[in-house]
Amino acid sequence: MTIDVLVVGAGPAGSIAALVLARAGVRVRLIDRARFPRDKLCGDTVNPGSLAILDRLGISDPVRRRAMAISGMDITGPGGARVSARYPAGVRGASLTRRDLDMMLLEAAIASGAVFDSGLIVRAPLITTDAGRIIGVRVAASGEDRNLHARVVIAADGRHSRLAFGMGLAAYAPRPKRWAFGAYFAGVRGLTTHGEMHLRPDGYIGVAPLPGDVANVCVVRELKSTFRAQRVRTEHILDVTVREDAVLRDRFSRAHQVSAVASLGPLAVDCGAAGYPGLLLAGDAAGFVDPMTGDGLRFALRGGELAAEAALRELATGVGACASLRQARDKEFGSKWRLNRALRALAGSPQSLAVAASVARRWQAPVRTLVHLAGDVSLVHRGTS
Repeated sequence: MTIDVLVVGAGPAGSIAALVLARAGVRVRLIDRARFPRDKLCGDTVNPGSLAILDRLGISDPVRRRAMAISGMDITGPGGARVSARYPAGVRGASLTRRDLDMMLLEAAIASGAVFDSGLIVRAPLITTDAGRIIGVRVAASGEDRNLHARVVIAADGRHSRLAFGMGLAAYAPRPKRWAFGAYFAGVRGLTTHGEMHLRPDGYIGVAPLPGDVANVCVVRELKSTFRAQRVRTEHILDVTVREDAVLRDRFSRAHQVSAVASLGPLAVDCGAAGYPGLLLAGDAAGFVDPMTGDGLRFALRGGELAAEAALRELATGVGACASLRQARDKEFGSKWRLNRALRALAGSPQSLAVAASVARRWQAPVRTLVHLAGDVSLVHRGTS
């Protein structure tokens, strides 16, 4: 098969990029090292803005049927601060496992005409002899290496992208050095149709209700080094954290963990560019942000669309579109990135967090506004991404 665009990584960004390109009549091949369906550490929530993207693409029905509707967020902080914020009437997010969501998006891409291959491990990019352009990738499958050529490659292969790191486009952020730990619990009391974020001086705890009376529990903490992170007793960190937390301990007193603990870190990845001639970045490969605002899927879904649009420009002109993709991403996500950085800085400072919690106990309107901003609620009303 002659390939116009090769998409590396079949997560949300890669599947959406492949779907958009296939619908445009492009010969697109989507590859991943994993066999689907597969599990993925995530908060398991699709915020209202992300769901609006799926609505616009006409692929939200399976998600809505399988997911639990999420109507708002509950936030707690030090000193007993608590805010419950509902989304506007008629606006909902969704919660379902990434195992289910990613499979649905992949099936939509295949139904649109993308060719999918699993079990292919990307070794390195293929570069022209003058190092002027990416012309494909070298992959390993069944113990053998082979080359896959394409006019454009989209790297959507995650936060430790072999292509983005291999080309020197990505690096782990010097700070904060946060790690995430996640697992599923059954029997958690007090679950509602709200997601939960519990901010603490040493990090935060996310709780998301899921269909079937199961909760996704994620703990994010700053650890000083990878070595220290590897020394953490990951199999116990979630259970110990929720049972020692003053707000959560009673709710988890009869709960039990029903999955192994998955870990990920360090979380933050910075990218100095959105690609290279012949290579475009999407999803976490284009930069990974701390997931505390729950909008990582919106960056992935819309980022996949933007990468597909850039690929179409590059196919039409033969000119690298990575600079225009960077501009499009800055325009689309710039204000949200600034909000996320501010919130991460707040959560990373125990003194600032204590002050914010004190204010929130008396004046909850700003927190409710932040919940709407984090959920990209305005995008639902605009009918755009």
